[in-house]
Amino acid sequence: MTGRDDVRSEIREFLASRRARITPEQAGLPVYGGNRRVAGLRRAEVAMIAGVSPDYYVRLERGNLSGVSDSVLDALARALQLDEAERAHLFDLARATNTASRPRRRPAAQRVRPGVQQLLDAMTDAPAFVRNGRLDVLAANRLGYALYSPMFDGPARPANHARFTFLDRRSTEFYPNWDDAANTAVAILRTEAGRDPYDRGLTDLVGELSTRSDEFRTRWAAHNVRLHQTGLKHFHHPVVGELSLNFEAMPLPADPGLTMTAYSAQPGSTSEDALRLLASWAATQEEAPAEPTRNDA
Repeated sequence: MTGRDDVRSEIREFLASRRARITPEQAGLPVYGGNRRVAGLRRAEVAMIAGVSPDYYVRLERGNLSGVSDSVLDALARALQLDEAERAHLFDLARATNTASRPRRRPAAQRVRPGVQQLLDAMTDAPAFVRNGRLDVLAANRLGYALYSPMFDGPARPANHARFTFLDRRSTEFYPNWDDAANTAVAILRTEAGRDPYDRGLTDLVGELSTRSDEFRTRWAAHNVRLHQTGLKHFHHPVVGELSLNFEAMPLPADPGLTMTAYSAQPGSTSEDALRLLASWAATQEEAPAEPTRNDA
């Protein structure tokens, strides 16, 4: 199957899954007696709401977004009640289908610039790290390594959030809200697949996780996407116990595809005390794991 075929398949399954979740009542359509063959909206109903012909919508849901205008995509997003992340994903898929088909490529090695590492190291009171769209951790500060110490225990580099979540049994204890952590990891990977469907490293990662984890495979089939920019995360750290930390995820404009995430605790909270204890513990440990010289997994 070519990359273009994969994009068409993703479009087809994404649109069908979004259509299936919306009832006529939610769409503001009248419901008459009789049994409906579909739980969600019919294709003709989506077409009517979006203001396109039924035949045209069928073409779109078959995965053909080639040449579709932004106004039609906007109408489709409104008809399917897409949120911000889903709308962006739809536009990413449209761009991908308009790109000339090309073979999947091995990603170029990604390195964190010295200035970014200096910024990380200057953040002595906040755990922080830099990741790519495949959830590889490319760099961190000392407190970031300490917070995610179970993930960095293994020899594989770069450490990967998704592999740790789905393939390391300790993740279910590390993340008290494991389901949310798992859903978030998959949604980020699905979002990245829409942005760059020709990334062989991402395809290989998804294939590995799908083969080795039923939990991942089920979530991947749901086609959910999510913006992961700010929020609250809960941890059960093996050394300091419970932590509830606010996070901010910030794209690095000079390094496309890379995101810096930093955590902070509410002032005066038990999590702030635990974070101080974690910093003390980190200071007693050996030097943080060496940064990988090659990050092309």
